[in-house]
Amino acid sequence: MKAVQGLSLLVAMFACAPLPQAGGVMPGPNVGSSAAITPADLSVRMYAFAHDSMMGREAGTEGGLKAARYLAAEAARLGLEPAGDGGSYYQLVPLTQRGYDEARQIRVDGQALTLWAEYLPRDAGTTPRSLDGSSAIYGGNWGDTASLISRAQAEGKVVVIMPAPGVPGLAGLPNRGAVTARFSNAAAIAVGGLEGLPASTIAALREGQTGLAQSATSGPQAPLYMYVSAEAIRKLLGHNPADIRPGHAGRGVSGQPAFGQNPLRIPTYNVIAKIRGSDPALAAQYVAFGAHSDHVGTGTPVDHDSVRAHNMVFRRGGAGPATAPESPAGFQRVRMIRDSLRAIRPPRVDSIYNGADDDASGSVALLEIAQAFAAQPVKPKRSLIFVWHMAEEMGLIGADWFTKNPTVPRDSIITAIVVDMIGRGDAQDASNGGPNYLQVLGSGRRSSELDATVNAVAARPEFSWNLDRAFDAPGHPEQFYCRSDHYMYARFGIPVAFFHTGSHVDYHMVTDESQYIDFAKLAKVSNFMKVLGENIANRDRPFILDKPAPDPNGACRQ
Repeated sequence: MKAVQGLSLLVAMFACAPLPQAGGVMPGPNVGSSAAITPADLSVRMYAFAHDSMMGREAGTEGGLKAARYLAAEAARLGLEPAGDGGSYYQLVPLTQRGYDEARQIRVDGQALTLWAEYLPRDAGTTPRSLDGSSAIYGGNWGDTASLISRAQAEGKVVVIMPAPGVPGLAGLPNRGAVTARFSNAAAIAVGGLEGLPASTIAALREGQTGLAQSATSGPQAPLYMYVSAEAIRKLLGHNPADIRPGHAGRGVSGQPAFGQNPLRIPTYNVIAKIRGSDPALAAQYVAFGAHSDHVGTGTPVDHDSVRAHNMVFRRGGAGPATAPESPAGFQRVRMIRDSLRAIRPPRVDSIYNGADDDASGSVALLEIAQAFAAQPVKPKRSLIFVWHMAEEMGLIGADWFTKNPTVPRDSIITAIVVDMIGRGDAQDASNGGPNYLQVLGSGRRSSELDATVNAVAARPEFSWNLDRAFDAPGHPEQFYCRSDHYMYARFGIPVAFFHTGSHVDYHMVTDESQYIDFAKLAKVSNFMKVLGENIANRDRPFILDKPAPDPNGACRQ
């Protein structure tokens, strides 16, 4: 695919995209809903927004466009002020189909590697660094973290990483975000195991992925991430990895890797609305509420109950890593669970990833919160801005675009409250789960005062949250701090509080449906967010920023 030179041409192409019309979606189902945040109202909204007719709400598809229309229609019905492009509720997110530029060869000691057969680039939506003048280095085995080389050793090198031994296919490959975060200063990261990738994965990576339009030479720059074959590894290192130690210096590497891009046929929009503050002296400042409105669309038809039964035994985190090895006894238990489900309902083939918890829960929570604020006779002193980000599942793209191109001055946002997956978290989902279980990330990374405020509101009798901060720990392998929209605000020094009720068996599965949502807990989280946001909006001053801000152009560090 030929790269488009410069962002201006792409923006000109997108400028012709019309704003979506209010029609084309089901009438707002929430007419007559109460101003109070209730489980009943959330249920009605959820069953509409995570309905099969939304087709999984994938960005760049009719389903994603339909989701944006629904949210904008609801914002208008609630009387929220438009805060998008041109006085509308919509902010165009210029998505493109990105694929590797096949003309950009990678060479080892002057000899070209064979694209797709010996190396398979994976687009991270960033600009790959030049490989000219670099050399390969054996980085170690990801299954043995003690063996991995240091960041200093990786700087400017093509780091070759071997996957976990004895685990074939995708399951044995390391998490791309975790590897990239560790070796963010490398020229490239070459992960062994290309031969074990499923044909469908290889085809998808060859086809390219949807990403944010950017100049072919624009930042941020990051290591090229690629899967490589055993033969490519031998060429890069001059040896088999089993015969050398981590840190072994390999051969010289050259190349100027790049990804090309073309605009999508169906445009993608963030939906943005605001409520003006009541204090003229403070109304120019904002408290932001954010959630992502997209999910991952549709896939291969599968039996709904069989998938759920299998995950309950072997994959408690859904599409996350396996939590138990497959075994005959395990498969017997799967059959027992499936048969018990068959006793109460007929088999159902499913291909739609409805994303009820991920993140219809956050999207409908923002609608409920906005409605509650809109109904108040006296609004908070500061203004409130509600942002439904699109394309989070493609790499935080909608939030990235909004925070780089904010529709209100970025430095006027004094705090961002962001949520993702807030409708579950009972004892079946998490070992310490229950009605008072809530994860929080980021609240103490920029401002101790924000963290104290979160703690104080969480301790109120009507909430009594058991706040879990484990996933906010520096260096946590799950990299949650870097994996949701809140970081797009945090990188610019905006204090953030991110809330999440945890992963579960239905994460990124066709089984993530409204019937499994705990609407009482979702209402509790939504009320908590409203009280927290109102507390912040009514403060005499913004929070003291006593912690350092990250580099907005650097890689996220958990």
